[in-house]
Amino acid sequence: MVWPSAATAQEGRLKGWGANESYQLGGVVTNAKYKPVTVPGLTGADIENIAAGASHSLALLSNGTVESWGLNTSGQLGIGTATNQDQASTVTGLRGVVAIAAGSNHSLALLADGTLRAWGLNSSGQLGDNSLANRTTPVTVSGLTNVEAIAAGGAHSLAVLADGTVKAWGLNGNGQLGDNSAATRTTPVTVTGLANVRSVAGGNVHSLARLADGSVWAWGRGSEGQLGDNSSTQRLTPVKVDGIATARDISAGVYHSVARLADGTVKTWGYNAQGQQGDGTRTNRPAPITLDGATNIRAISAGHHHTLVLDRDGKVSAVGYNNNGQLGYGTATDRTALATPINSLSNVSLIAAGRAFSLAG
Repeated sequence: MVWPSAATAQEGRLKGWGANESYQLGGVVTNAKYKPVTVPGLTGADIENIAAGASHSLALLSNGTVESWGLNTSGQLGIGTATNQDQASTVTGLRGVVAIAAGSNHSLALLADGTLRAWGLNSSGQLGDNSLANRTTPVTVSGLTNVEAIAAGGAHSLAVLADGTVKAWGLNGNGQLGDNSAATRTTPVTVTGLANVRSVAGGNVHSLARLADGSVWAWGRGSEGQLGDNSSTQRLTPVKVDGIATARDISAGVYHSVARLADGTVKTWGYNAQGQQGDGTRTNRPAPITLDGATNIRAISAGHHHTLVLDRDGKVSAVGYNNNGQLGYGTATDRTALATPINSLSNVSLIAAGRAFSLAG
């Protein structure tokens, strides 16, 4: 797996903007931040990766530990309590972490030995420990020992195994687990018909997989076009996304999907009521379209209803819903076309989009 370069928090590099009602940006002031502010509590930490849930945040440090802050009513911070945190706290008992993922109200951590830990809300079995009990500290996901990549959706979880297959667990009412059923699963099941998978992404109730050949496959709810197969049909097993053959990265919002291609351009599809497709309209797109103005892109992240892109010059641009300033341009006005880069951010190497907030480091 290829990981982004580290960002040094001591230099004030980790920034956040948008909603802060649960301290997901850190700090004691809960008002929304319409421009990037420094996330407190990580001084001296080398950050390898970041993840954003509905209202909580995670940071993977270079020493293999994980920090968390924000909403914690279901234990999604993993610190042994259910109390919200306005500064970063260390997730209990984790060492040797190589990847993190944040669902709406649960969290995942992949360890170097290929096993997986989970914590937070578990009402749909999204922690994969064969229970429905919330967990305020990490528990082991049942039966997985050779995991190479992970993703977390609204209330479901995904894991790519070393053999290129995918396991899924949690809520499945729209077929987002891809096992040809709509049955909720409290332990991992195999996604039907997928091989040679390199990465996965979880939306609210749909899922994506990127294969070694550069194609993208999707399953789950399709009513907004988020599966990209030029339909609005729900799928209980994976279908191929139209017209994508060179994908290098994928990301899923609540009802929209994003892919970064080998040439540095970006494709989007699905829900577009807030302009998150960036085509100047609010019309849903059931097949991929090109995100206008996105060139030389190195990373993508889909929030609930907004989209972030990071270019190779270290600049961040955003499009879509902006009710809490999650686009970072100093206003609360939606944008249906990709704006110029946020001028207060530079040398960024990591981005993450949450429900109504964004992070960059």
